[in-house]
Amino acid sequence: MQENLTVESPLVILQISDLHILASQGKTMAGVDTEHSFISLLEYLHCTYNTIDLLLVTGDLAENPSQSSYQRIYQAHNTYQTRTICLPGNHDDFTLMRQIFADKKINCDKQLQFKHWQIICLNSQKIGSAKGYLATSELDYLTDSLNRHPELNVLIAVHHPPIPTDSQWMDTMMIENSDELFLRLKGRTQVKAITCGHIHQEMEGKEQDKIILGTPSTCFQFKPFSDEYELDNRKPGYRIFLLHSNGQFESAVHRLPA
Repeated sequence: MQENLTVESPLVILQISDLHILASQGKTMAGVDTEHSFISLLEYLHCTYNTIDLLLVTGDLAENPSQSSYQRIYQAHNTYQTRTICLPGNHDDFTLMRQIFADKKINCDKQLQFKHWQIICLNSQKIGSAKGYLATSELDYLTDSLNRHPELNVLIAVHHPPIPTDSQWMDTMMIENSDELFLRLKGRTQVKAITCGHIHQEMEGKEQDKIILGTPSTCFQFKPFSDEYELDNRKPGYRIFLLHSNGQFESAVHRLPA
């Protein structure tokens, strides 16, 4: 008699980043209506995927942080009621973010647990600077979360990149103390990947045995491998993660159709 084996479906995690929503609707930045672009991408995601277990928004939600800009972002997400976690970027007002993104579905939680995985969100914001930095409290939170659940596979989300992107101007803004981060992660085989925003482009690298991934912006893009600030003509994009129960994962960047 043949035994029926139930295969668990992978978790579907979508990452968007760097919305740069302006103070007023209809305004543009770098030639892009950032709010229109964000809403179009959000609509595309919910039309494309039947299941979204988590939407990760990895920072720079607002170019001009205000109650109005964050409320408009919240309302766009609230249209779909998808579980959403928002991280701060260097442009954000994290205090204001936590006041507005503060319900069960859409919030700024630092951790989310599933059956086989946990998502850990770190704040790399350095107040008054475009550079990234992980405070001791953030690193301690990471260590405590890993110690409490050593049986769970881990995806870490953060705004700033912890490794160079090979764009000279961008690499002045990576996480300044990333060596401390990787010291905390040494030997932590349950940590499978770190994903970031900030760089407005796709990136894939490796440090220790950890895969490091970067995700495009929902609005304008930066040209890869540039010594100075330069825009790219690629479309807004997002990253998808398929997290499997055995600890393996798949990830890819996709772009909004023209």
